Amino acid sequence: MAQGAKRSISRSMKAFFRSAPVVAVLGFLIWAWMALVGRTVRWMIEGEAEARAALAVEKPGLIVACWHETILLMPAGWNRAVRHWPEKRGRAAMMISLSPDGEPVARAIKHLDLDVVRGSKGNKKKTNKDKGGMRAIAEAASRLRSGGYVCMTPDGPRGPRRIASQGAVTLAQRSGAAVLPYAISTRPAPRLKSWDRFIIPLPFTRGAIVFGPLLVCPREASPEALQEALQRGMDEATRRAETLAGYPEQPARPELMTE
Repeated sequence: MAQGAKRSISRSMKAFFRSAPVVAVLGFLIWAWMALVGRTVRWMIEGEAEARAALAVEKPGLIVACWHETILLMPAGWNRAVRHWPEKRGRAAMMISLSPDGEPVARAIKHLDLDVVRGSKGNKKKTNKDKGGMRAIAEAASRLRSGGYVCMTPDGPRGPRRIASQGAVTLAQRSGAAVLPYAISTRPAPRLKSWDRFIIPLPFTRGAIVFGPLLVCPREASPEALQEALQRGMDEATRRAETLAGYPEQPARPELMTE
């Protein structure tokens, strides 16, 4: 088949999957799968009491940080734990990319009675495209100042995988919120061959939810130091969640180990 014909078919398929009716169906199916997984996985939860105790004395507003690969698992921790915490002060929202590929996930999140903040950081290769990054940051900061929760992926939307950017800690410094490392894992769980090795969770499996130590982000603190602290918190929580889910225990990354 000619290269031009292949490109034409590819564009047609993209247009089909991004059409309004298909997006609505996909959003419903993703929501149904999220709900099924959340209700049927045998969950172990760790760090909940410590997170609640820290929230009881900290300022309102909370950024929940979770790796991009676990997007389909993220709501499980909310439904199983956070939404029932008496320390919870406001509604929760999840930051989702403005790209067409993010629309089905945004629809699914709304089915779960969670709000959505749309936008992502700009792409240096596409400087003429507005990704809504500034609008998303402003909306997220407003929600946090009023006591809401915002869930975001510190390695998203394009990676590198499991490398925390400064986005979460910078938003925390601007809004006065704290950051909660949140790791979630299930086994068995197939992965896609994407940059983040995206997880497709399965129902009726074994899973773990781990809340790491709350990270307070004062304005006068170094963003680089806070970024490193978030990376350590995410790595530790991730290793613990995967161990509880039944995966072989992984060593800490050498560059993040303290002497």
